[in-house]
Amino acid sequence: MVRIAAVFLMLATVAADAALAAEANATRGQRVFRNCALCHSLEPGKHMTGPSLAKLWNSKAGTQQDFARYSPALKSSGIVWDDQTLDAWIANPQQLVPGNTMTFRGVNSEQARADLLAYLREATQPGNARAAQQQPQTGGIMGGMAGMMNTAVPNLKTLDPEGRVRTVMYCRDTYQVATADGKTRQFWERNLRFKTDSSADGPSKGAPALVPAGMMGDRADVIFSAPDEIGQFVKQSC
Repeated sequence: MVRIAAVFLMLATVAADAALAAEANATRGQRVFRNCALCHSLEPGKHMTGPSLAKLWNSKAGTQQDFARYSPALKSSGIVWDDQTLDAWIANPQQLVPGNTMTFRGVNSEQARADLLAYLREATQPGNARAAQQQPQTGGIMGGMAGMMNTAVPNLKTLDPEGRVRTVMYCRDTYQVATADGKTRQFWERNLRFKTDSSADGPSKGAPALVPAGMMGDRADVIFSAPDEIGQFVKQSC
């Protein structure tokens, strides 16, 4: 009887520990979401690499009409996002929907997933204050680096002068990017990428943005408001 009682006590302790470990915490989840914020916004209609997560709960996967990059696998999955399907998706997207194009291996920690879902459940509700805390910071190419590592891209219309491009010159294997602060930065041709952003947070027409793209400071993106601006700004001159 004593041994049986000890076994029951041990099982009860394990169950209690498991329940405690699975208790969700939205504040911890907000920290987990910093990794997601590189690709997903919480603002309605604001899409990045991935779609906006606003009003996520009980929506059908792959159905936001103004997001054009869903994979065929996700669009045809028939999944409705709830606690169970989101937990499975965050744990292993490829296992839940084979063939989808989300480049994310998943979160192994049950605790981290529970915390993240607790945060998202609150933050994806319209007008929730938690969502505002994840909005991007603004700044130039140097001052904005720390903010960009933990948040989404900044508003490219409000960058400091060091992030506003005046000219881009190309000579042999080097780009020279002159910015509104009067400085010129040099990049090896493989370390400078040209991109476009036509969203409300994209750069103004005729005012491309220079944005850091690497921890060492030797890589960057020049982001234009439209593709036709690239040829207008990039000139070959040695």
